[in-house]
Formats: sequence, C-alpha cells, structure tokens
Amino acid sequence: MKKPIALITLAMAAMGAHAQDFPAGKPITIVVPFTAGGPTDRVARDLAEALRKPLGGISIVIDNTVGAGSSIGTAKVARATPDGYTLLLNHIGMSTMPALYRKLPFNVENDFEYLGVINDVPMTLVGKPALPAENFKELTGWIAQNKGKINLGNAGVGSASHLCGLLLQSALKTEMTPVPYKGAAPAIADLMGNQIDLLCDQTTNTTQQIEAKKVKAYAVTTPKRLTTPGLAGLPTLDESGMKNFQVTIWHGLYAPKGTPAAVLQKINAALKIALKDPEFIKREEALGAVVAGDARTDATGHKKFVVAEIAKWSPIIKEAGVYAD
Repeated sequence: MKKPIALITLAMAAMGAHAQDFPAGKPITIVVPFTAGGPTDRVARDLAEALRKPLGGISIVIDNTVGAGSSIGTAKVARATPDGYTLLLNHIGMSTMPALYRKLPFNVENDFEYLGVINDVPMTLVGKPALPAENFKELTGWIAQNKGKINLGNAGVGSASHLCGLLLQSALKTEMTPVPYKGAAPAIADLMGNQIDLLCDQTTNTTQQIEAKKVKAYAVTTPKRLTTPGLAGLPTLDESGMKNFQVTIWHGLYAPKGTPAAVLQKINAALKIALKDPEFIKREEALGAVVAGDARTDATGHKKFVVAEIAKWSPIIKEAGVYAD
C-alpha cells in the first residue's frame, strides 16, 4: 500500500528539520573495526577529541567492533540509521576488502557516504639484524641471490604489512615465503631475533626499533623522505629505483548511505577544522602520521581516492591468490 503524498512530505520535512538541528540530543558513535589501543583506534580517539569543539561540544563515543579484517564493524555502520550519529573510521582496508573477500555484506563504493581522508601513515622496509645488506641496492642483490629462500613477515592476511609485502614482491618480480603473525608485535619480535628476513610495516610499529638499531632499515614508501627523527636519513623506494612505489596506511571517515546532505556538510566542515587543530596534528606526528590537507578531505576527493586505491590493490591481491575468507 502506497503512503499518502502528505505523509511522505511530512516525513521529508521532519528529516530536514532534524538535519538542521544536528548534532543534538545524543552522542555520536564512531565505529572502529579494530581493537582498542591499536594505531587506528588511537587515530579515532585523537580525532574524536578534535571533533568535539567544532560539533558544539557533543559527546563522541568510540565503539571497537572487531573481526573479519574490519568487515564486521564496517558492515555495522552500513546497516546503521543514516542520521549522522553513527560513523565509521577505517583505514586502507576499505580499498582492499573488495578483493580480499569473495563476498561482503556491503558495497564499499555504494553503501557509504564519504566524509574525508584523515591522515597517511608511512611504511618502512626493514630487515633482520643479521642481513648482510647495508643499503637497498645491496638488499636487491641479496634478494636476487636468495630467490625461494626469503621469509617475508606480515601481521596477518589483509594487514598493512601483508599488502606492502605483496606490492614489494610484485615490483621486484620475485616470490618470497609469507609468514603471517597475529599482529605486528610478534612479527617484529621475530625479525629482531633473526627468525624472519624482511618486514614492511607502519612507522608506528617500526620507528622505535629502527632508532634503537634492533633492525636494519632500508627505505620508506612515501613520495618524499621523512623528517621524523630517526627516519630522516632513509631513502624512498621510488628514489632507490622502484618507481612509483608508494604505500601509506591512510584513514578515512564515513557515514551510512542516505545520511542527509545537511548533516554530511556539518560533519565534513567539523572534520576540516579538526584536521587543522594543532594538538591533533601534534598527536598524529607522534604516531609518525601526516595529517591530510589535500582534495581528499572533501567527499568527492575522498571517494575518488578510494576508487583509485581499489583499482590499484585488486589486481595485486588477485594475482597473489590471497583471500581472507
């Protein structure tokens, strides 16, 4: 039975009124599809603090809904009421899940409203202390001499280190034996103990070990060299001969599809203010992250970027024959 036109008009008017009042009456929940205390959770908590003031001092709650490589928490937001009070903060996984999972309960491109990219976290290529190679040129020679014998660690299927490792093998046109761990900590521990040969992981996980010289550092995956203390002397993979090799673990903010445009505009405006907050920038720099300040902080630029990332990672993941389910 069709609803009377008058009722539809009233419902639309009510929605518009609620959108104009947003945020009011209840806290905003940011769903983080990873465990509390991890890099993405820390970004979310820092962002929540920076968002409160431009959103009128509203309470913002972090909901860690973990599992299945972030797809469970992501699906929770896709199903949420599209009113702006439930948001998703996810990382590069938004661009890799379509290839890693044969079947997802959501469509990354169509089931979300894009609110903006938050930051980029660089990656570092590091090796075990016993590696004879002292620089990237020597490392590539060592890799060529030891084909089929090299163990490449990662923090689990679909993790940042796993993705970087896949791209590294593709760029070098060589295969290494993947050694998955349940997180970055045990992988780095085994790298320091010479149990595995190489690891490509986030600066948030490797900077301390690099500075302490507990691992050998060969390069960073950013377009330009980093200025972070302890990493400033590392060359980029691009300048080392692996042209256009760029991997960063970026984070973005999303809302359920159908969230009113007025609400999306308010959240995006608040996000842009938060990204310029000196305290937020300071906290992100302490994590080794670079706060976004380009076209990706707009909804259109954010979605365009994610679509391009999907196109970048899908063939690499499919060629490797890796699936998370």
